[in-house]
Amino acid sequence: MNEIYLAGGCFWGVEEYFSRLKGVENAQSGYANGTGENPSYEMVCSGTQGFAETVKVSYDKTIISLDTILSYYFKIVDPTSFNKQGNDSGVQYRCGIYYVDPLDLRVINKVVNLERAQYEKPFVLEVKPLENFYLAEEYHQDYLKKNPKGYCHISFDSLSNDPSLIEKQKYHKADDATLKKTLTAKEYAVTQHADTEAPFTHEYYNSEKRGIYVDITTGEPLFLSTEKFDSGCGWPSFSKPIFDEVITYKKDTSLTRERIEVKSRVGEAHLGHVFNDGPLETGGLRYCINGAALRFIPFEKLKEEGYEEFIPLLEQENLSK
Repeated sequence: MNEIYLAGGCFWGVEEYFSRLKGVENAQSGYANGTGENPSYEMVCSGTQGFAETVKVSYDKTIISLDTILSYYFKIVDPTSFNKQGNDSGVQYRCGIYYVDPLDLRVINKVVNLERAQYEKPFVLEVKPLENFYLAEEYHQDYLKKNPKGYCHISFDSLSNDPSLIEKQKYHKADDATLKKTLTAKEYAVTQHADTEAPFTHEYYNSEKRGIYVDITTGEPLFLSTEKFDSGCGWPSFSKPIFDEVITYKKDTSLTRERIEVKSRVGEAHLGHVFNDGPLETGGLRYCINGAALRFIPFEKLKEEGYEEFIPLLEQENLSK
């Protein structure tokens, strides 16, 4: 099991939230990064020892990645709120990410920097090595399972789209020689060497057909057609990926201005970039994607090609629009 320690206000809701994610084997409430030993809840609430209410998240990285866990974390915290989350205030309710593996810091910084770009206010989120952690009293463990109507400052709505639909182990990237044979020269250059197709040249840029777009190198689902919009830029544009976990992000300084590159999770294929000039009503993001990095599967062929589990998502999206 891998471990990450997350502070995000009252630990009752944070613990319950992460316990529901597939791949999380255990979530336990406790107190982290304070002074002294074996603190009690009353001592932590006094604020004199500097402990934060923290949840130890033990997870199987072959099922769920640290990137995905952190993307969910940012759905339930306000990283600009100092010593306050929801109705709770005090140093014990600060938000923080505490790590035990130094190699995790690269992933943490990547996700934090991407999230920071979405806010105008400065971040007050802590990112520190774990100094200490003490399990909270038994009364606090699985509190919301024992008390379903108990106090909780967070919403569980962001868990409604089940990321387990896209299981990482189902998709595989072929070796380089095979990719050169199966992809066109442009598809290979785009996905493997971060090339860019000319705008308005790929058939997908203005397609309005219903279906899903998958990684051309692995078949991993990336985008729903219902999140596609005409941005006028000449490349296929989407407001968000089908699930956050299928996309990875990387700072790109190849041009005079800094950009955020987006890549596929399993294939590590270059897809394009994400910008902050998308429609406000859908979140304000524009995933500008090369059509050469995608393969489109029409709605009527989803079952035939093994993607029938995504049919309800497209039906639900159509009903809501």
